[in-house]
Amino acid sequence: FQALLESGADAAARDERGCTASHLAAAHGHSYTLQSLLRAGADVNVSDRNDWKPVHYAAFHGRLGCLQLLVRWGASVDDVDNNGNLPAHLAAVEGHLHCFKFLVGKMAGVPHTLKARNDHGETPRDLAERFYKDHILKYIDGVEKEGEHPETQEVLAFPAHDAAFKGDLLVVRRLVRSGVININERDDKGSTLLHKAAEQGHIHCLQWLVEMGADCDITNDAGETPKDVAKRFSHLAAVEFLIPRTGNNSSDEELDANNIKFFETHGVEGSTDSKEDLTLDKAEKRNARIRAYHKIKELQRLLEIAYSNYRRLGGVTEEETRMKKEERKVEKAVRELEAQLEYERVRREKLESQLDDYRAEINQLRE
Repeated sequence: FQALLESGADAAARDERGCTASHLAAAHGHSYTLQSLLRAGADVNVSDRNDWKPVHYAAFHGRLGCLQLLVRWGASVDDVDNNGNLPAHLAAVEGHLHCFKFLVGKMAGVPHTLKARNDHGETPRDLAERFYKDHILKYIDGVEKEGEHPETQEVLAFPAHDAAFKGDLLVVRRLVRSGVININERDDKGSTLLHKAAEQGHIHCLQWLVEMGADCDITNDAGETPKDVAKRFSHLAAVEFLIPRTGNNSSDEELDANNIKFFETHGVEGSTDSKEDLTLDKAEKRNARIRAYHKIKELQRLLEIAYSNYRRLGGVTEEETRMKKEERKVEKAVRELEAQLEYERVRREKLESQLDDYRAEINQLRE
């Protein structure tokens, strides 16, 4: 592709849908190709016929690496398509949790993102509910719960977490060394000091916490390790620092924009959501089964009503057609058996008549 660009290929050429190469690269997760296009001068905010920009395609298809790359190159995450959908709406409707988290963190404010409505009046929560994206709903619930607590209360309850978030290493050291808090203490959202420092990319705090024995594999209520949090907020230095210290590094693929080997290996990835994000505990599984059962019963009820209306209008259902075919088949078999029975009855009568004649002849011969 680089050779095509160097040979004068038009990076802004469009197909019949109005898509440029940037749209297609974002949709298919070709991060290296997308980066080449952007370096060649491609418009990062170019729209297709549906007003979808590359950032919309990346969000809809769950391409976190492309999404991060586009934002670094100035893509707007506040632009809507011709249906009023933000990229966050599209990530929510497809259940791409990592992309949704990233977009929430990059938009003007959390309430602005979660309360944004498309032209149909739907918020990201509405879309997640309609398409049963429970992990998106769980994350939104956690974010909304977080917003309900005044910051002052959080600071009073978890002063070390607040200090780590602000990068105040002196306060963190004092609290940890004095024994006031445990180095792996969690706040009300399950976050440790490492999570808070990673969220803001405070390398000096991360280094000291790791040296003091902080556990890099602890996950918060959203199932994220400190490395995942740093990745979500695009703090590359923090991610690189945490990668060798975290047990599972299988999801660190899309962060090095200059690593060609990475793009060759992970150019066309599937959903960027890790399996841990989709894992439900026993209570959640039970509740999900209950919701699914009620949904099945509701659909069955609606189906019965639809069948009833269809019959009243003179329609014949597939089941009724099948039953009529079976009835005709049975009737035909009965007629054939009755004919066979009649044939056997006549044949038996003939044999009995012949037998009577033979008996009469035998009696005559005896006389």
